[in-house]
Amino acid sequence: MSHSPLLNLPGPPRDLLDDVNAAIGKARDFVGEYDPELVVIFSPDHYNGFFYKVMPPFCIGMHANGVGDYGSYAGPLDVPDQIAQQCARAVLGADVDMAVSASMDVDHGTMQPLEKLFGTATARPVIPIFINAIATPLGPLRRCRALGTAVGNFLATLDKRVLVIGSGGLSHSPPVPTLDDAGPAARERLVHGRPMTPEQRQARQTAVIDTAKSFATGDSDLQPLNPAWDQRFLEIVDGGHLDDLDQWSNSFVMHEGGSSAHEIRTWIAAFAALATAGPYRTTVRYYKQTPDLITAFAIRTAVASP
Repeated sequence: MSHSPLLNLPGPPRDLLDDVNAAIGKARDFVGEYDPELVVIFSPDHYNGFFYKVMPPFCIGMHANGVGDYGSYAGPLDVPDQIAQQCARAVLGADVDMAVSASMDVDHGTMQPLEKLFGTATARPVIPIFINAIATPLGPLRRCRALGTAVGNFLATLDKRVLVIGSGGLSHSPPVPTLDDAGPAARERLVHGRPMTPEQRQARQTAVIDTAKSFATGDSDLQPLNPAWDQRFLEIVDGGHLDDLDQWSNSFVMHEGGSSAHEIRTWIAAFAALATAGPYRTTVRYYKQTPDLITAFAIRTAVASP
């Protein structure tokens, strides 16, 4: 499923929020019926937990703490550290380079799906797996598929009902600073991750709200959403043809989808994990262009085919 800080902030129209939340409700019903014993979530970070001082492509959290950005949960997650360590060993044993963290900070990209699907972020044991989706240079998409496959093969050994979540928007290009264009203060944060003051967090929230309003009215120089590209990606996912995405270059993803469209990496990893159980079918299918949320918002639920 996609995420957006605007889901927790004032500004988006009520009818839009009702529509998105109704779709999330269907996914929540799906999750409730499955009643998972363990959750594994692949999610990006927005320079709240991972910074250029050391930027791994992938990282498994053995302990994790929410930073509380954009109204999301602030506090520790219930991470089964022994299972997380075993997962890391299995992924490394499958020739996928993986970092580990004994003190991972996670933001709304991780917390929002957990809160929306379970009511609270601590309702189930969860293993957070970070996938870098915005800090260039990025590896090829096939590495995300390899990561998901390695994780899925490990999960099959647990004899548990495991819910796998991929958290990321499709086409979107929010005003995230880069090393090339950041001023001195922003660059210091991108590299060293200086904690934001409450005043700085409030100023960022206000800026995001203002940006969304401008984008929704067409008065913005942000790259537009690309529904045709989004639908092509969703067709590939729905059809189970994940290896087709190996042909998508990083420059193609950015050109077609925008600077943050690489969050599809979390979807690729999640579906690759599921695909280790055999062919799958998607059930809940939701897509909407939501410029008021500065992203194309999509949801898919999927189960292994009998």
